[in-house]
Amino acid sequence: MENTYVLYDETKECIIVDPGCQEDYEKKALKDYIEQNELKPVRLVNTHCHIDHVAGNNFVHQTWNLPLECNHLDIPQLERAAVYGEAFGFVIEPSPMPEGDSLEEGMKLTFGNTSMDIIFAPGHAPGHVCFYNEENKTLLAGDCLFAQGIGRTDLPGGDYQTLIDSIKTKLLVLPEDTTVYSGHGPETNIGAETWSNPFLT
Repeated sequence: MENTYVLYDETKECIIVDPGCQEDYEKKALKDYIEQNELKPVRLVNTHCHIDHVAGNNFVHQTWNLPLECNHLDIPQLERAAVYGEAFGFVIEPSPMPEGDSLEEGMKLTFGNTSMDIIFAPGHAPGHVCFYNEENKTLLAGDCLFAQGIGRTDLPGGDYQTLIDSIKTKLLVLPEDTTVYSGHGPETNIGAETWSNPFLT
């Protein structure tokens, strides 16, 4: 139960964020959606490189000839993803390694006519990044912030206080009506999590 996002605008260019598709029917659903909406995938990005967010990286890479982009601090997670998968009882295809620049805070994630700010928010994973569009008031939070929850910190590279600091100093400072799209579960907004998230109040 992981959320994969396909972001696109009027140009039909799209980016694929955190493809967790492991099973064939999941891969088909992603491919069908892109083809039915006549989209042109131009980037493959990971908010972080835990196994449930990278299981479909190779499928996307092979299908649309896209290099992977992530923060360089999460490359060790990516390199060990297949081994971690076996420990949890399932097999995932090895992910391609990033070829370009690391996704760093202060950079822009662009596609079509759209630009998103990259926010560095470690704690759940060492190289975790989020993507924020001020114009549309949307935040792809990965596994940092959930509706009434936060990311777990008991996985390799996790740190509870670092995550709390990231959320409070990087995410909760955004406008309260910013819609938050998380790596798992339903959408929420910054205001609701600021005032009622039990881990943050």
